[in-house]
Amino acid sequence: MTQKTPFPLMLSPLPLKHGRLKNRIIMGAMHTRLEALPDGVQHLADFYGERARGGVGLIVTGGYAPNSEGLLEPNGPILNEPDQVEDHRIVTRAVHEAGSKIVLQILHAGRYGATLKTVAPSPIRAPISPLTPRELDSEEIEQTIRDYAQCASLARQAGYDGVEIMGSEGYLINQFTAPRTNRREDQWGGSPEKRQRFPLEIVKAIRAATCDDFILIYRISSIELVENGASGAEIIDLARNIEKAGADILSTGIGWHEARIPTIACMVPRGTWSFAAKRLKEAVTLPVVAANRLNTPQTVEKLLQEGACDLGYLARPLLSDPHFVNKAAKGRADDINVCIACNQACLDYIFTGKTATCLVNPRAGHETELKITPAPVRKRIAVVGSGAAGLAAASIAGVRGHRVTLFEAGEEPGGQLLLAANVPGKDEFRETLRYFTRKLAAANVDIRTSTTADAAMLRGGKYDEIIIATGVAPRRIDLKGLDHPCVATYPQILSGAKSCGERVAIIGTGGIGYDVADFLSTDTDENSDSVRAFLNDWGVDRGLDTPGGLLPEGPSTAPCHRRITLLQRTSGKPRKPPGATTGWALRKRLQRRGVNILTGVSYERISDDGLHIRIEGKQSVLPADTIIICAGQQSRTGLYEELSMLGIHSHLIGGAKQAGELDALRAISEGYRLALAL
Repeated sequence: MTQKTPFPLMLSPLPLKHGRLKNRIIMGAMHTRLEALPDGVQHLADFYGERARGGVGLIVTGGYAPNSEGLLEPNGPILNEPDQVEDHRIVTRAVHEAGSKIVLQILHAGRYGATLKTVAPSPIRAPISPLTPRELDSEEIEQTIRDYAQCASLARQAGYDGVEIMGSEGYLINQFTAPRTNRREDQWGGSPEKRQRFPLEIVKAIRAATCDDFILIYRISSIELVENGASGAEIIDLARNIEKAGADILSTGIGWHEARIPTIACMVPRGTWSFAAKRLKEAVTLPVVAANRLNTPQTVEKLLQEGACDLGYLARPLLSDPHFVNKAAKGRADDINVCIACNQACLDYIFTGKTATCLVNPRAGHETELKITPAPVRKRIAVVGSGAAGLAAASIAGVRGHRVTLFEAGEEPGGQLLLAANVPGKDEFRETLRYFTRKLAAANVDIRTSTTADAAMLRGGKYDEIIIATGVAPRRIDLKGLDHPCVATYPQILSGAKSCGERVAIIGTGGIGYDVADFLSTDTDENSDSVRAFLNDWGVDRGLDTPGGLLPEGPSTAPCHRRITLLQRTSGKPRKPPGATTGWALRKRLQRRGVNILTGVSYERISDDGLHIRIEGKQSVLPADTIIICAGQQSRTGLYEELSMLGIHSHLIGGAKQAGELDALRAISEGYRLALAL
């Protein structure tokens, strides 16, 4: 009997005008900053080579500027000189030897550039940039078009199979096509036809400068999500003209970087933006690529089956698991390390000048240095605690061949990850727990739940290495009445161990305080359409009848039924939720739900009347049915200290080593790296 292909459309080849792609998965472009590292070319070759070995059909590099004016940042990636070609051949050779194709993304930052050479179609500063761009004149526009063609020609010489023209997400080309940023009155602006001229001339110039079998992808802004953006009709018209100009594939971008709508954060349901891709697929004959929040093969296959797209564009999901495609093809989709859309180690790192990696996969971006190899000596290892750090340490140590015993005091592994998974929009952490559970089983790790490990169990030479990953406990505060029945800790609330009343006071505006407020302000309906609810919540026009796809009346969320107040000791502005690229969306959502934040608060006592506080010297009582303590954490170090007193060496990692926010990024990295060192 022939075995049924698990994801028949996703794994089927895609014919092109010349040649084909071996499957329907494209590794999407992402900024990594790997090229800036010492020996950056080899880092890039190892990074992309790993994804190629993982089975992806086509890889799109991070964006390369076609000229110095187009740089995202000083010394950013650029391809504009013949002497740069040889380095790129190292990258393309690595991908081709692994059996995949690779195209170079050409990205001109326009007004998003962080250099003094920043240019744009009109001198309008972006709200996310301190720089006002210089307006390009007609001669400079013509030269920029030639620069795009030169960049594509150099890419072909370097062995790339094609290029992707970044015409989306608010970069230079998109700035020409949108009335929001193009106020010109010459042949490059004004009417939709004139605003489209710049991208069309670029496509034609690149096609003329390269051969017919050179893949030309155009990344189009399929919904802009900004005021005075292009309408749906204009976008479809541009797509049809791009097809006529010579493109081979149409890739869909979602929103601008300055949009007030979250597009890739964890709160965005999977496959939310497929409607934008489907509109274009129905308008053109080119293969159309769907993007954003496609993190499982099931999601991609569903969209393909529904006719929403021809390919899936996955960037972060191939950061979290480079072997996404091969695992799916082998019927091992449950073994995929699913992207949780946290952005903490990829986009947040990039926006703060760091090299990108991945919270759930610390090896991402470090393929050159972090190699998982069999342990030269097989050791007996005890891991105490199965939170993020313990799970990472136990699973990697087990994969390397060590005999690992994992002790967990609770009824199931997970630690703080179990709590995080209950927060709205963070349910993707359940995928992380599933992944680690499968990995532990495959590595034959002995998991002992409901077992509190003590020194007596660990001493006596039973184990060659002991890893203490006992995590954190909620920090207690000095407050009279803390034993009142209305008081709860954040673990009691997030786990459901304690119910919550209608009037809620949350002490602490750290990440946990915001998460608890989000948890308590979310009115869930299991029968609701999560995608439709999200789009309605944020005021998105699915029909794209309005400029930018925004509803004029804006978001329609009503305040939640609870009265929730977040309290902060320090005065001034409320502390921002953590996450450079996601925190703003959470805060905005809580504001719309009516969650209140008080700053400069002194806590005096708790009574039947509620929480007695003082603000700017004035005493008041905040009526509260439930008072939740979210005032930070403290490390659980008792076992580590006891072992140290007995002269027993152990390794301390994760929250037990350093208490802080629910820092799974640091915890997983520490566990992973320690396991590689043993």
